[in-house]
Amino acid sequence: MTHPTRAAVALACLLAAPAAAETVKIGLVTTLSGPEAVMGNPMRDSAELALAMLGGKIGGQPAEIIYGDDQQKPDAGRQIIEKMLQKNKVTFITGMLGANVLMAVYPQIIHSRTILISANTGPHQIAGAQCSRYFFSTAQQTDEPAEAMGKYLTDNHIDDVYVMAPNYNSGKDMITGFKRYFTGTIVGGVYTPFGQLDYQAEISAIRAAHPKAVFVFYPGGMGIQFVKQYAQAGLKEQIPLYSVFAVDEVTLPAEQDAALGDYSAQYWSAALQNPRNRMYVDAFVAKFGYPPSSYGASTFDAIFLMDSAVRAVHGDLNDKAGMIAAMEKSDFPSVRGNVTFNSNHFPIENFYVFQAARDQDGKIAMHQVQTVFTDHKDSYYSECNMNND
Repeated sequence: MTHPTRAAVALACLLAAPAAAETVKIGLVTTLSGPEAVMGNPMRDSAELALAMLGGKIGGQPAEIIYGDDQQKPDAGRQIIEKMLQKNKVTFITGMLGANVLMAVYPQIIHSRTILISANTGPHQIAGAQCSRYFFSTAQQTDEPAEAMGKYLTDNHIDDVYVMAPNYNSGKDMITGFKRYFTGTIVGGVYTPFGQLDYQAEISAIRAAHPKAVFVFYPGGMGIQFVKQYAQAGLKEQIPLYSVFAVDEVTLPAEQDAALGDYSAQYWSAALQNPRNRMYVDAFVAKFGYPPSSYGASTFDAIFLMDSAVRAVHGDLNDKAGMIAAMEKSDFPSVRGNVTFNSNHFPIENFYVFQAARDQDGKIAMHQVQTVFTDHKDSYYSECNMNND
């Protein structure tokens, strides 16, 4: 009787052993330095929280998040993406705080056939003619919260408004969205340089125009400075302020009384009362000691969307078609409740108006005022042809 050699036995054991699970690598690109890190940090922290809740695994596979600080600079974003694609070999890319960075890196990512999930910005080009099956959004198309505020003001017969936004992709989309649903008169307005923090000249122009209301889009540090200066100028008692992202969970801790009574339109707030959102908000505060934001909430959703995709293909990370098909079903638990994806992979979701008001304990927080849109679709999906990539 011939006995197998030790080498043959070792080879047989090796062939019989199950293959090691492939690590799911996630590239998260956002702004983690400078004034706008106040928006990027909740994205990073929410991703960490989501992965911890999943036991460090995506779809049952070991997972790793690789972070990149884009500094709100397109060139920095391109360099980060190139490294993530070529060296890190990521399966998913998420984050994408600024439209200027997303539009700069979008061709790189889509050409590589890597799945990209924006957890914040949603330029109209990507929702429409430049859509791709490899792109999903767990946030919004950028026009939409401004559309909600435009409709809210129209419904409340506020027909005379001054508008302001930073002079970049998202600022222009926001003003376009506002005008789409606001039927009154825009008595004046201005696009200000991105990153501007002194608004005294613009506030003087508002005073001279004397509108019935002011609508602004100023996220993060820009919003904090504008809201404070607007209140210090004594205008908030004369001309009500309505905004998107200028008064929210990110800016409110710094604005405090300066924002009291101001309105904001959003797809998410800590004020939303559903079990998934309450769990997320409580867990986030317990872990990090500060309130989450819409930027974090949509990043939290993005991680669980990835989990549903990898689980559906039983860990086969090469089956991108299978993962995309699974993601299109929106079979994941969202902090917004029931959210589905439109044909352009942007969410069909509700939009609300919130107001900064005091809780029973005297703290200032966002309070839901009204649901403006239910199951709202963006204005560009009919221009999307998924066969274009």
